Amino acid sequence: MGELVKLFRGLADMTQRDLAERLLMSESLVGAYERAERIPTTAFLVEADAALGAKGVLASCVAMMEEEKYSPKFLNWVRTVVDAVSINAYETMVVPGMLQTPAYARALYEVRVPAYEPEEIDRYVEVRLELQAVLDRKPRPTVSYVVEEAALQRPIGGDAVLKEQLAHLLESVRTRNHLTVQVMPTHRPVHAGLHGALQLLSTAKGRNLGFAEGQGGDTLISKPEEVNRLIDLFGVLRAQALSPWESAALIERMAAKL
Repeated sequence: MGELVKLFRGLADMTQRDLAERLLMSESLVGAYERAERIPTTAFLVEADAALGAKGVLASCVAMMEEEKYSPKFLNWVRTVVDAVSINAYETMVVPGMLQTPAYARALYEVRVPAYEPEEIDRYVEVRLELQAVLDRKPRPTVSYVVEEAALQRPIGGDAVLKEQLAHLLESVRTRNHLTVQVMPTHRPVHAGLHGALQLLSTAKGRNLGFAEGQGGDTLISKPEEVNRLIDLFGVLRAQALSPWESAALIERMAAKL
């Protein structure tokens, strides 16, 4: 894709700066697109197609780039999540993506280091919200989360954003009987999840998978023995966390203080 943009830019006798000024964006971002360091947005492809006289060639690549919203490993995970019969996750730092409000999701991407360009933030927020449709598809999956208490206290985006997020979390639990959220209290002398966050899912064909995100990259876990170990670990985490009812009461108290 980057080579195509560079080719049409050359045919149009335009520099990266020329194209950047025409599209009201930074020259460095155009360069990153051409070097395949960043994924072109839909708006960029459509507008660059017109600016460079590509006659629909760049615009026709929009569908292909839509899939590139995700890393290769995460793309495989997302494709499986869409049809999963059960989804389980332990979150240590933030509210689970499936339950984030638009404002909270945007705030997360805005504080990312190194910083995203504004159009990249728009794209990633859109992706995050699109995935939430999984919660209400039919047949509905069984969804269970264990979330660290500290993650629900961190005012990502400010107190108003956090209060809205906590209210949305409570509403999501109260209106979906297939969704369970448990809070892991900070004051716990024994904790099975000290190695970090994890995600698990089961497919309709009985296959179990795990996924872990970290500073070093994404890891898709498919070996049965490794996935079974994570399933056992998640069971212990649920036992150590507050019950769903205790958790809802705690979240309600947190929201009331904001």
